[in-house]
Amino acid sequence: MSRIDVRPARPEDRETVLAFCSNTWEWGDYIAHVWDEWLRDPAGLLLVAIVDEQPAGVAHMDMLTAQDAWLEGLRVDPHYRHQGLARALYEALQLEAMRRGATRARLAVESTNERSIQISERGHWYRVGEFTLFSATASADTPRRSAEERPRPATLADLESIIDFLNASNMFPLVGGLYYMRFKAYPISEVLLRDKIAAGDIYILQRWERLDGLAITEEREEQGRRQLSVGYIDGTAIEAISLLAYDLRYRAHILGAERIRTYAPDLVLVRDAFTGVGYEGGEATFYTYERGLT
Repeated sequence: MSRIDVRPARPEDRETVLAFCSNTWEWGDYIAHVWDEWLRDPAGLLLVAIVDEQPAGVAHMDMLTAQDAWLEGLRVDPHYRHQGLARALYEALQLEAMRRGATRARLAVESTNERSIQISERGHWYRVGEFTLFSATASADTPRRSAEERPRPATLADLESIIDFLNASNMFPLVGGLYYMRFKAYPISEVLLRDKIAAGDIYILQRWERLDGLAITEEREEQGRRQLSVGYIDGTAIEAISLLAYDLRYRAHILGAERIRTYAPDLVLVRDAFTGVGYEGGEATFYTYERGLT
């Protein structure tokens, strides 16, 4: 077996890495679009695994909070698979995350990627949640419901009710208590909730004098187009999720976004809620893995 060395990526590694990433999926890979960003990112680290004096593997780590690291972009040249490159890259990234003060690391794997699931579980990563994606175009149709059945932006006065709602939620543990954005998972903490409320990014549905559902969102630009991203959505029943999902299509229009994309738990009632109000997707499921760093 050849010697494996792991080191920070360099600009001159780009061509070799992108060559073995070119056929990751039928449509190619996203690594080419994020390479420069990852290479320069001070909050993260891009590593390559060197075998026979050339890059044969790559992976990236991003510090999402002071305690939470996110691992992504693991790729290994098909000619060098089953030689321990993935394990070496993950171990090096975890060590760097620990040096930076992280106490937890997470990553996401598509449910059909048996090899990556095997690597993760052999490395003592534990599945803590799962999600699937739904999307829809923004809608200019004004929701025709009473004011009581219209979601509204949350205020700090709602914070305690939101925390109580999440603590009692059946969906919250299914997604690992995480908020998803750009395929990265952030723990839903009081700090995150306060920041999102201040930014006007949390919408709540109140009915019968109680909190009945909520969505945590973020506006972002993707490939030159504005998009409303919903990183967490929850409701006491399918009707509550449908009301939120429908209203968010209108809010996306008001914000000037062309589309809305939602990360949601892979449940039948959630699928029915989204497809019933014009969303598409739900074909792929992703598992979120977590490992404590000590």
